[in-house]
Amino acid sequence: MTTGPEEPFPPPWTLAGFHLGARLALPIMPAMMAFGLAVGATAARKGLSFVDNLLMNAFVYAGMSQLIAMEAWPEQFTIGALAALIVLCVTVNARMLLMGAALHPWLGTSSPWRIYPTLHVLTDPSWLMAMRYRAGGGADAGVLLGSSVVLAIAWLAATSLGYLGGALIVDPRRYGIDLVMPIFFAAMLIPLWRGGRRAIPWIVAGVTAVAIQQLVDGWWFIVVGAIAGSVVGGLIDDAD
Repeated sequence: MTTGPEEPFPPPWTLAGFHLGARLALPIMPAMMAFGLAVGATAARKGLSFVDNLLMNAFVYAGMSQLIAMEAWPEQFTIGALAALIVLCVTVNARMLLMGAALHPWLGTSSPWRIYPTLHVLTDPSWLMAMRYRAGGGADAGVLLGSSVVLAIAWLAATSLGYLGGALIVDPRRYGIDLVMPIFFAAMLIPLWRGGRRAIPWIVAGVTAVAIQQLVDGWWFIVVGAIAGSVVGGLIDDAD
């Protein structure tokens, strides 16, 4: 992945940029909070305490992998079960490596005490908003921080509410909560659309995942689909 040359000077981190990022994040908050409600409700059904749920969302803060890990939570922990959960979570969160690499040319010359706390609260929506702002000529890193902080606060509030209301949501499918995650991430893919050729890895990943889901029990369809899509995407990049 090409990220471009690193900026020679640290970018500004201003309060005005923070406020702009916070405003840009407002339209995303309803979807983010709906997703958070589903994660909190799942944590309640799985028997986590309120404190466990709060700490998980504050320190792990990776909603998609949290939800999948809780759904795949084994009744008995073995080395094999733990390894499967680790592989599953690493696969789901691998996109963060590329997101961080894409931010490096912009933020790489900033001090670590600015960068690493910001990366901890980085999410797909705040990354997309910040990269679109950057592509438009913006340089204020406060935009990334502001959008990330606002969405993190919304996430903690939503997961806490979801946990407290978890007993009332016995069957998420009845309320369509199980659809929040796929709809949310499908919508987030729209700004990444770069033509039909670039859609081929998405199609390959989706078809492979559906096929594996029909053939193999468990959550391996996520791992295999991700690998298949990544390989095809890499071959297309090499061909360009």
